[in-house]
Amino acid sequence: MEEPVQSYRNRLLELLDPGDLDRLRPHLKPVIFDYRQSLYEANSPISAVYFPIDGVASLVNTMANGSAAEVGTVGNEGIVGLPVIFGDRHAPTSAYIQVPGSGLRLQADVLSSEIDRSATMRIVMLHYAHAFFNQVAQSAACNHFHTVEQRCCRWLLMTHDRVQSERFLLTQEFLGMMLGVRRTSVTTAAGKLRRRKLIDYRRGQVTILNRTGIEDTACECYRVSKREFDRLLGYPLGRSAGQIDDATSKKVSQR
Repeated sequence: MEEPVQSYRNRLLELLDPGDLDRLRPHLKPVIFDYRQSLYEANSPISAVYFPIDGVASLVNTMANGSAAEVGTVGNEGIVGLPVIFGDRHAPTSAYIQVPGSGLRLQADVLSSEIDRSATMRIVMLHYAHAFFNQVAQSAACNHFHTVEQRCCRWLLMTHDRVQSERFLLTQEFLGMMLGVRRTSVTTAAGKLRRRKLIDYRRGQVTILNRTGIEDTACECYRVSKREFDRLLGYPLGRSAGQIDDATSKKVSQR
């Protein structure tokens, strides 16, 4: 039987040349991500990288006084351990699991060797790095210009895209860290979305009830970041731009 074109549901792996992926395949080990699991610590050697499938990781920067803020998130579009792509093994940030799920683990030495060996793999990885840095830059602008409710909707949409489920774990602690606000602000924003029946939110579990309404409430930053990922990485799960447009048109016509 012919092997499926898409061997994994990690977008970055699916973009690799088949020969590049074949060399990685024996070294990719399935892992289960637990909530708040540490993938690497700040300023410590990064021994392995991770390709999330339906979990989400946060990159967290901790201040001298112990307060922490999220500076970026990684889901099934990317890789946790970006410094390895650039030939480094240390970062000033820590990486923790924000939403439990599954993924694939790869020794950092293996990735480094294969990137040195393959120009095609190196280009794919650098395209992802560019898209990730664009996301971080967009988040910085978003935090300055947009309301907590708008930013909350942006992060809900990004998480929903990655976990591919209507219901997922997202605690107030992590949501506050993601948005850079206190828990009281998170409670207020989530309460507004619940009253509008866009989400249900109970004991750290979010259920998406009306994605269209959340998209309408979110700021433009979600669409800007998504467009950049699609431009640099291609469309998810093998879908073409035409298929994306057709699906969008159909959704609009059904409203």
